[in-house]
Amino acid sequence: MSVDEKTVRRVARLARIKVEEKDVPKLQGELNVILAFVEQLNEVNVEGVEPLTSVVAMDMKKRQDVVSDGHYPKAIVANTVHEDDFFMVPKVVE
Repeated sequence: MSVDEKTVRRVARLARIKVEEKDVPKLQGELNVILAFVEQLNEVNVEGVEPLTSVVAMDMKKRQDVVSDGHYPKAIVANTVHEDDFFMVPKVVE
């Protein structure tokens, strides 16, 4: 896949990046180099290779998935407008 100047401008606009017109050809070349590298990675056979979380085999640390109130609801709402440990917000939808 190759990127043209129109695509560079579109990507810059979508990313909200201001790109000077004189910089477009340079960015076009850089994006094409990146895409060529990604195409190279597609040639690697990864069949049967498990994804890793680390280079050393280990179990991920996990915590219990328990619903709680944070154990200090009064402190959380102390400086707010609240009722029964719930934040009170103005109505915005009629």
